[in-house]
Amino acid sequence: MDIWIIRDGEKTGPLHDFEVRRKIEAGELPASTPAWHEGLATWKPLVEIDLFTREFKSASLPPPLPQAENPPPRNPAPAGTSCYLRRFWARWLDLSLYSGLWWLGMWVARQDIEAVLLNPWVMFLQYVPWFALESVLIHKYATTPGKWLLGMRVVNQDHSQLDLSAAIRRSLRVMFTGIGFGWSILALFCQALSLFTAKRLGNTLWDYTGGHQVTAEPLKPLRLVTLIFLYAGALQLQMLVISPYIFKMAGDKYPAIKEEYQKNPPWHLPKRS
Repeated sequence: MDIWIIRDGEKTGPLHDFEVRRKIEAGELPASTPAWHEGLATWKPLVEIDLFTREFKSASLPPPLPQAENPPPRNPAPAGTSCYLRRFWARWLDLSLYSGLWWLGMWVARQDIEAVLLNPWVMFLQYVPWFALESVLIHKYATTPGKWLLGMRVVNQDHSQLDLSAAIRRSLRVMFTGIGFGWSILALFCQALSLFTAKRLGNTLWDYTGGHQVTAEPLKPLRLVTLIFLYAGALQLQMLVISPYIFKMAGDKYPAIKEEYQKNPPWHLPKRS
């Protein structure tokens, strides 16, 4: 959201809300700074604008009590690239598990798989139900299957769980800007852009904007092995359903592929009676 502020008697803007948050956290903008955004009837102090009240509440908290030297770490969060890699694999395990079950459901429901593959709107919106489910999981449990296996939780800055509306907004941001609906080249572009902005801001754009954080515990070997097997199994399940149709469509377009397909047909699910 675009924000205008008044500093030293001069109007400045528009500034994105996450940039204003960064300035508040850095102590550059006091609570009394007049600000305005579309929808407000008049200028208000930043502290009275709902978008930024959390930042000023956090700033007003008393400092923590002194701790003994070298206290034992609690739920350490990996920094840098390693954390983003964990988040990447957790995200795509969730999407792969959902996608495998989605295609299996299409097959069980006797849908025309070839028609589904050729329908751009169905393919573009395929992951929308998952993000609706993710919102509920983040709200109720602060995690998803992929994040749980890699020891991660999504919480507010004060470590409280997200309310449902905040979880929905976060999932929408991920769906639009994080994976680009999981759609081909758009997904790759969004993932690269997300990594760039995360390194610049110190957090992913959807968590930075919403005032959330992802906490992480040390990796557990058994969970990591489970993640690898589940990811491989989810990919196999997808290919089990769709590979015969992909080969068929490729063969219809390229005769050489069709000839090879007829000689060595790919494995597929049993025929439905």
